[in-house]
Amino acid sequence: MSSGGKTENRSETLSSMAEPAPAAADLGILDALGDAAVDEILSGYAGFCSAADALISASDDLSASANLVAHARTLCKHGLLPLVRDYFLRALEESFEKSGSLKFWQHFEPYSDISLLESKSIIQDDEVQQVLCNALEEISFKKRHQEKCLSVLVHALQLFEVETSQGKHDAEADRIFLFTKYQLMVSSILMASLPQCFPKILHWYFKRRLEEISTMMDDGIDSLDKDDMDIDEKSTRVKAGEMDIDEGHHQGKILDEVVKNIGKVVRDLRGLGFTSMTEDAYASAIFLLLKAKVHSLAGDDFRSSILGAVKGWIQAVPLRFFKALLSYLGDSYDYDSPSSGLKSPLASRPSSCFHGIDAHSEGLVRWQLRLEYFAYETLQDLRIAKLFEIIVDYPDSAPAIEDLKQCLEYTGQHSKLVKSFISALRYRLLTAGASTNDILHQYVSTIKALRTIDPAGIFLEAVGEPIREYLRGRKDTIKCIVTMLTDGSGGSPDGTGNAGDSLLEELNRDEESQENSVFEDGFNSDDKQAWENAASWEPDPVEADPLKGSRNQRKVDILGMIVGIIGSKDQLVNEYRVMLAEKLLNKSDYDIDSEIRTLELLKIHFGESSMLKCEIMLNDLIDSKRTNSNIKATINQNSQTSADFEDNGLSLDNLDSTIISSNFWPPIQEETFNLPEPVDQLLSDYARRYNEIKTPRKLLWKKNIGTVKLELQFEDREMQFTVAPLHAAIIMQFQDQKSWTSKNLANAMGVPVDVLNRKISFWISKGILAESVESDSNDRIFSLMESGADASRNGGNTECFAEPLAGDEEGENSVASSEDQLRKEMTVYEKYIIGMLTNFGSMALDRIHNTLKMFCVADPPYDKSLQQLQSFLSGLVVEEKLELRDGMFCLKK
Repeated sequence: MSSGGKTENRSETLSSMAEPAPAAADLGILDALGDAAVDEILSGYAGFCSAADALISASDDLSASANLVAHARTLCKHGLLPLVRDYFLRALEESFEKSGSLKFWQHFEPYSDISLLESKSIIQDDEVQQVLCNALEEISFKKRHQEKCLSVLVHALQLFEVETSQGKHDAEADRIFLFTKYQLMVSSILMASLPQCFPKILHWYFKRRLEEISTMMDDGIDSLDKDDMDIDEKSTRVKAGEMDIDEGHHQGKILDEVVKNIGKVVRDLRGLGFTSMTEDAYASAIFLLLKAKVHSLAGDDFRSSILGAVKGWIQAVPLRFFKALLSYLGDSYDYDSPSSGLKSPLASRPSSCFHGIDAHSEGLVRWQLRLEYFAYETLQDLRIAKLFEIIVDYPDSAPAIEDLKQCLEYTGQHSKLVKSFISALRYRLLTAGASTNDILHQYVSTIKALRTIDPAGIFLEAVGEPIREYLRGRKDTIKCIVTMLTDGSGGSPDGTGNAGDSLLEELNRDEESQENSVFEDGFNSDDKQAWENAASWEPDPVEADPLKGSRNQRKVDILGMIVGIIGSKDQLVNEYRVMLAEKLLNKSDYDIDSEIRTLELLKIHFGESSMLKCEIMLNDLIDSKRTNSNIKATINQNSQTSADFEDNGLSLDNLDSTIISSNFWPPIQEETFNLPEPVDQLLSDYARRYNEIKTPRKLLWKKNIGTVKLELQFEDREMQFTVAPLHAAIIMQFQDQKSWTSKNLANAMGVPVDVLNRKISFWISKGILAESVESDSNDRIFSLMESGADASRNGGNTECFAEPLAGDEEGENSVASSEDQLRKEMTVYEKYIIGMLTNFGSMALDRIHNTLKMFCVADPPYDKSLQQLQSFLSGLVVEEKLELRDGMFCLKK
């Protein structure tokens, strides 16, 4: 404080406190005094000191106040007002330090060991609560007594000012100055000697009391929620109504008592200058309680939303507590009171942010905002940590996704989601142990789930890039994608996938969006839409890829993102064409309705020109069905040929053919072998009838393609199978000859011995044939098992009377794979690549790619993608024609 009669603004809380004048005694006036005046001053000072000490040291006894007032007036009369104030404040300070602060901290000495305090090994609920309350009551009593003593001094100074006709403002300034300085003195003494354990004790105290309130209120909430009763219980509920009201009233009284006790502790702590520490203590306790509540509600169940329950709990427990606490403190809390201690920023005067409400309401609003933000952030962190599991369970976990969306809208911490989820993906999904199907299903679920959180797909770009990059290195990625696009089982090889994992639903959605889209003509609608877009414009977050365009121009396209993994839709279409050919060639009937539907959906997304060859393949099946019917209609039942076929158990009625336009189908795998004479004759007759109907067209049979339904009759059993033509040809050789050597049977079939041994193992495993070895050679002998007993003795499976097999058990494809086709097409460019590497030594992948595009004059012209070239060069490295060193391809030395 300044020594003159000026004022000084110390802070916002002290802005209205004026400094008294004068602030220091002018001792030079003693030189002009006579001996009588000096003696009066000395006598008055001695009496004032004695009266002040007696007044301060007395416990709630103000009998010395009259002497204090008289001596203070004597000293003030001689201009020694500052001396009176300074001595009295110093006496209060010494007394408070010795008999107030020292005794107060002695109560907490048993808890000075912080390690024991944190382990709670020495804490007893009632004990510590009692110690804290007793200590606060004792020191508050001491403080109130000293404030009464200070009021006596203020009264004496006011009497002197009235007698000397000084202004009322000076008296009020003295009062504010003295009480403010005393309050700062009390706070300074306590803070200077603050033990480390005291903040811990405060935190523990509020934590225990708030847990008690939470348990009490939770019980009340649970009792209110128990309204789902049987009809028989309604009468009991009505009779017990009064009892419920009484219980609620009793519970309210207990709550008021607990809040009253807490409010008394808070009021005493504020009075001692611990306002900030007190608020930190019960705020941290509230936040810990809220965090525990969010964790208990969230758990690992993602099928229900909990955000509403959390917000309801905030209203029912902490805000109700704060409302009761502020109401209790409101009567004793005065902004202009000089002894009210340092004000809490949460209980300040109404600010410009909350017009029309008082400080009490503003405090609740601020607390509600703090608690809700903390709840949103806590739930957000929980859901982000479990986001991988949530997406695995999607769409069942849609409520958890919706909660996460609301939390992120409130906190804006989308970057935390991106960083955490990418880390989880790399650790748990993008590993060698995860199948490509699983990775793709998780990617599709990720797109669908994050589309709810981020409809524009901004953060999905960042999250999906590691998955796309990893999948590009998998050889079976394209095949799995096509399976997901065309298979309703979700691409699972065993057909047990989730229908929701299939991308057919996305194809359907694209078709529906095109059918339902309505385009309004006219300038007005466009102008209105432009204004709406401008009004809703928001800048893209920092995670957005600037090359993807603004969020207003983006649309999350699942199919587009899946195709983006491959890099070229032509590769995907070619793979689909191969899979479609394999499926059509293995069909035993002409039912292609599902394939037609899928093709129409693919044409919407990829264009009709891209799917032209696939459409021709389906038309071939339709034409084959019609042609097959026409050929069978021309059969002359009385012809000698038909009679011969019927004697052999064969008829054109048993033959259905698929007639393909080879120029539009993928290359068919060739495998030559000799068919049994009756079957070969049947095919020749069918081809002749086709030539008569479709002159001049002729049929060229692919004898290894298709399926054959067999019924094998033995002495004691009948068995049915659906097998490949080669399997059927093998077993038909045993119709007339019951035993064959492997060499003789291979010669009769026209196949290599190793191929025969591999194929005939199927019949051995089914108990149809038995295998033995000649004693004088290594040649294997295959014999037909006529009875089931013989088959059982040889370890065959004789109980398989249904269709045990659909097609070839080895999973061999009838159509050349896209990789085989690519390798065959790229062989044309192999000599150009060898020549480039011979001239340049070593070249990077992109340089080889660009050189082939510019200078290769082969037929057909080079039109492959960078990924296709990389796959071909990798094959040459495996064949040891090339080497790969530090990302550069060179010739193998």
